[in-house]
Amino acid sequence: MKFEIRNPKPETRTVTNSEGGNKRMKAEIGKAESRNPKARAFHSASSYFCFLLSTFLLSSSLTSGAAIPAPEQILPDDTLLLVTAPDYGKLHEIWQRSPRNQFWNDPAMKPLHDKFLSRWQEEVLKPLEQDLGLHLDTFASLPKGQLTFAVTRNAWQGGDDQPLGFLLLLDVRDKADVLRTNLADMRKKWVSTGKTIKTEKIRDLEFSCLPFTTNDVPKTLSKFLWRPQVFAPVSSGPDPKQAPVSPSGKGDMLLNTLTVLLTASKELVVGQVDSLLIVGNSVKGVEKVVIRLTGGAVPTLGELAAYQASHQALFREAPFYGWVNVKAFVDTLARKSSDTKPPENPDPFEPLKPEKFISATGLASCQTLAFNLQDSGEGARCQFFLSLPEASRQGIFQVLTGGAKEASPPPFVPADVAYSLRWRWDGPKAWAAFEKALNELSPQSLSAVNLILDTADARAKQTDPGFDLKKTLLANLGDDIISYERAPRGNTPAELQSPPAIFLLGSPNPEQLAVALKRLFVIFPQGDAPAEREFLGRKIFSVPVPPLPFLISAPSRPVAPRTLSCAASGGYVALSTDTPLLEEYLRSSESQAKALREKPGLLEAAQKVGGMGTGHFGYENLADTMRAAFESAKNDPGASTNGIGPSLFPGLPGIAGPEENLNEWMDFSLLPAFDKVAQYFYFTVYAGSANVDGLTLKLFFPMPPALRSNSVAKPAN
Repeated sequence: MKFEIRNPKPETRTVTNSEGGNKRMKAEIGKAESRNPKARAFHSASSYFCFLLSTFLLSSSLTSGAAIPAPEQILPDDTLLLVTAPDYGKLHEIWQRSPRNQFWNDPAMKPLHDKFLSRWQEEVLKPLEQDLGLHLDTFASLPKGQLTFAVTRNAWQGGDDQPLGFLLLLDVRDKADVLRTNLADMRKKWVSTGKTIKTEKIRDLEFSCLPFTTNDVPKTLSKFLWRPQVFAPVSSGPDPKQAPVSPSGKGDMLLNTLTVLLTASKELVVGQVDSLLIVGNSVKGVEKVVIRLTGGAVPTLGELAAYQASHQALFREAPFYGWVNVKAFVDTLARKSSDTKPPENPDPFEPLKPEKFISATGLASCQTLAFNLQDSGEGARCQFFLSLPEASRQGIFQVLTGGAKEASPPPFVPADVAYSLRWRWDGPKAWAAFEKALNELSPQSLSAVNLILDTADARAKQTDPGFDLKKTLLANLGDDIISYERAPRGNTPAELQSPPAIFLLGSPNPEQLAVALKRLFVIFPQGDAPAEREFLGRKIFSVPVPPLPFLISAPSRPVAPRTLSCAASGGYVALSTDTPLLEEYLRSSESQAKALREKPGLLEAAQKVGGMGTGHFGYENLADTMRAAFESAKNDPGASTNGIGPSLFPGLPGIAGPEENLNEWMDFSLLPAFDKVAQYFYFTVYAGSANVDGLTLKLFFPMPPALRSNSVAKPAN
């Protein structure tokens, strides 16, 4: 990659407002920095974002055709978070051939597809174009090279008074002239509405500085992002009034986060260098990127050892990846919290202090988090890595993995399950870590847990004076947890929302563990007199389960009474609210049914995530889970707001959360019979593992067999 070094020269900044007034600010830049002798002033313009924020980009440009460096080569070394597609065109190709995209564009989906797009066009795109005074289709073809979003430390010290910085980088490659023309038009339209635009020179390149508050957000976008408090228009000036943000929890989390960053900073800084569009919320942050692009020397993200380790392991050739400096975030939050003077009369219900949470959970020992997406004709693979040296692991991170133990589905897990998970962890060690963390977080909560155990123990001693509940529980916890779930048995809302599921606790003495659980269940109503029966020579005891409001997705619907049954068999204690599934497990030794481990393609898929011997392995049959989601969405009018409907289309723009109008836009009654689109859904596997450097989670989504002929095979890295 070429990097052109030009003659250094001190810099002068010029600030100009749109009404023609001029102010000059002179500032010496520490080291002599270079500039392009061919540089020329260029147009810049106005406001906000749509289609990955590109609608608010306005700029000026150079005519150079030099390649834009990779994001880590131009982002500053105080970068805290990075999410990037180094080659947007490549990522777009991957999306085009993905099963999800093919499903959305299948002819069987056309009625729902067309109705949604029509509403999207009429209620979002057209009003947004009117709000912004532009045609959004002029920006749709611009992303060509990297598309990068980064959060930088800026002046942030853990509080709201000094906001984090953000940078958005978009490389349009050979579309620089088109972009320049479009953005010049945007600037003219923005100025014609009476908006104030300041122009600041950064290394002789003009960047637009746009005053920005929540009052400036287009009305069409605001309903997707928050419910803002509306203020009367504020006058322009050097320090415009900041309209507060009132988040509603709706819309896309990333866009909400961006909006908070924007409004906290009170301005946008926008410009173009070569083919790269740069948007930030501070001149200082943007300046660091411009210096690198014009040949200057400033410390970059790529020079950090912590980033280099992630890059070598996960980012090379990956079409999409991200990185978080967890330690920098955690240390700043902990330091800010510890510096805060405690109140004279502390509130017992005061939110948990960050430093307590960080210490108790073990977050203080975390270094970085990295993830990537890779693709091939065989399927897509995601990998997450938490840098966490073994010697410094604390809290919950000490017990998340139990070592490299066999975690394949046992023979009794049938092949037709919708979901299966096996997790090998040390039960007694996990309980000790739980108690320690809970005591640090909230001694009162630990006291409540101990009170439950003591109460159950006292009740048990009334009939068995020598019984010790806690000792019996801990002595008989093993290192194996298994759960699996079948597809719903019917199409009623209750059946769709509560599919048959079973939970298994491994134990060196499952009969004793079952007795201990029986004693513990005295905390449930009628739990002191559980129903008992025998099945195939094994005792099953059952207790009614009280409805738990925080677990009910739709409180307005009546909840059928449920019974929790428990039995010991085959080295495990099985618990389930589905009696037929529990009995199926108890007779599994006699069953001739095909086991999940024999499922075609499962072993090959498991190798993509490191195999089944890592101590943590999971499987999901997407065909079964999506069939249930289809039925729920079609038959249940409330499906679009209970979390089931949106799961069908989580990647569609503007509806990352269950919007109130989603049911109207996504007319689920128009969904086809699932069998017509079943070929787009296969299964997925995932595995967790640990080594001396940290914790890893890998996921693999095999390409459905019916689509493999349509895929272009590319090697996975």
